Amino acid sequence: MRKKFVGFLLCAAMTAVLLAGCGGGSDTKKETDAPAAATEGTKADEGTKAADGETQAAAPAASGEMIKIGIINNDTSESGYRVANDRDLREHFTEENGYEATFAYGKTNDEQVAAANKMIQDGVDYLAIAAANTSGWDSVLQDAKDAGIRVILYDRVIDADESFYAASIVSDMAKEGETAANWLKDQKLDAYNIIHLQGQMGSAAQVGRSEALINMADAEGWNIVTQQCADWNAETAQQIVQSVIDSGKDFNVIYAENDNMADGAVKALDKAGIKHGVGEKVVIMGFDCNTFALENVMNGTWNYDGQCNPYQAEMIDEVIKTLESGSEPAEKTIIMEEAGFDQSNVTQEVIDKFGI
Repeated sequence: MRKKFVGFLLCAAMTAVLLAGCGGGSDTKKETDAPAAATEGTKADEGTKAADGETQAAAPAASGEMIKIGIINNDTSESGYRVANDRDLREHFTEENGYEATFAYGKTNDEQVAAANKMIQDGVDYLAIAAANTSGWDSVLQDAKDAGIRVILYDRVIDADESFYAASIVSDMAKEGETAANWLKDQKLDAYNIIHLQGQMGSAAQVGRSEALINMADAEGWNIVTQQCADWNAETAQQIVQSVIDSGKDFNVIYAENDNMADGAVKALDKAGIKHGVGEKVVIMGFDCNTFALENVMNGTWNYDGQCNPYQAEMIDEVIKTLESGSEPAEKTIIMEEAGFDQSNVTQEVIDKFGI
């Protein structure tokens, strides 16, 4: 493992940069929930493979020794969010910016843990992890700590003591769900008969968004017609909604935990000739703020979309710079700034700024 260098960055200045990054993470428009199947590794010195499949030549670092970082992410086939998240990381952690980056993807903890173990054996300086599931990381975190490798969590939290990671740069999934559930309550519908489409079970996004709806439904006496895992997948969501339609059960809300599943649900409604959106029979709710989803909210065919900010690369970089300077981040947990959107606050400007 390379010897850490000590720069001349002032701790106070770094703190200000970190706070600015946290407060305005949504303000930088880049591009926008999953990539290739299974696990793959790609090193920056062999060229960076962009989300569109093209290989970009890696530029040499301006000066100094490369920082070796292993980046564990979810499969980009998961969603538009994940594609944007992966692109953001690949554009930032390059040789030109002083990094030798290795990327690996996995739909399950087993795949991700195997990749992380290899990165530890290869002697990376940092591990950045977006965990598929919140549990099962104890041994990896302990091995990284024993090897002197600093861990940075991003996108999602995991069940681990804070001593095992340097910083956690995450979305508040519980707050995302609470914002959406409160919005739904405020609609004051005559009845609440809800199809609940869940994401990958055990993931932070699924847990936070599910618990908020379930708690609100219990408190308000709402009827959840069906609650099924569609695993972020549009086709699976379409099949679930079609089965409810075929059963003859009444419903007037579809709460989908990502935009892909909401899109699949709408396809089933359209096929059955069921009206949806503002002023229509079925309320459509999604998450992530894909451009197509925000456009649907603006034109009224969807009712709500909850933001999940995918752009964490710059803040990860700032944490690493702080650690390289010999300091610790001013904040252990950095929460991404996010919002909820309906037809009242979506404009083309909003879509251009936040759409992924």
